[in-house]
Amino acid sequence: METERKIFEGFEGVRLVADVRGDPDAWPVLFLHGGGQTRYAWGRTAEIVASEGWRTVALDLRGHGESDWAPNGDYSFTSFCADTLAVADELGKPPVLVGASLGGMSAMLAEGTSDRTVSSGLVLVDITPKANPEGIERIRSFMQSGLDGFATLEDAAEAIAAYTPNREKRVNPTGLKKVLRERDGRWYWHWDPAFIGRGRTEVVPDRLAGLLDVAMSNIHVPTLLVRGLLSDVVTEEGAEEFVARIPGARMVGVEGAAHMIAGDRNDAFSDAVVTFLDESVRPLIS
Repeated sequence: METERKIFEGFEGVRLVADVRGDPDAWPVLFLHGGGQTRYAWGRTAEIVASEGWRTVALDLRGHGESDWAPNGDYSFTSFCADTLAVADELGKPPVLVGASLGGMSAMLAEGTSDRTVSSGLVLVDITPKANPEGIERIRSFMQSGLDGFATLEDAAEAIAAYTPNREKRVNPTGLKKVLRERDGRWYWHWDPAFIGRGRTEVVPDRLAGLLDVAMSNIHVPTLLVRGLLSDVVTEEGAEEFVARIPGARMVGVEGAAHMIAGDRNDAFSDAVVTFLDESVRPLIS
């Protein structure tokens, strides 16, 4: 399927790069990756969804991939939320928001804190307002471990393998070069070090807890939580509490998947997204 590289204008003029697939007139589905990832984190899901009659937009968040680094170092949840709103507006129709981890938090805040129609549905990928602190700390440690770069792509693959012990180790130079950049003979993750340098995590800080609570009370679109059953980020308690909070929300657990579900079990993840779109969203927009 043909892929168009498109540039959107985010909050305060930050340039955001996306891969766009599918019929330009089809209903949009906006994919928002997790912290430290890029638009390539979705595997084949965006292509599969586009082949089912949707227009998919896989976005590099600010400070990640080919998108601009924030000139003022603003990687707050409110800035990611504002970027989501800006891109959603530019799409012309309220998109379905598919957000993993940081992208999921951004999607929840965008939908739940606005007084207008933002999205036609939410798919949250292994993230809930109540997350396991130990799992979040493991994400932070993994990201910090690469701040000084890697001598070789093999070293980067070793770091990924240590973080994802449930996967078979693979050294795929082509794939690694999509998320790493070479500078001065070393390989660095393709995101702004300021993102993690300011203590960023995938969870809204306590000072914004009230805002998130308001957001949860204001989400009334079809919502799906996809949870990795091997994840150490989303707990059973947190998942059940979230689903009970959002009217009509559904949950799907993916066997053999940890926090990065789209990379661990892309087939099962894609099936869950397509089924949700067909059963819960398409009837409302037809």
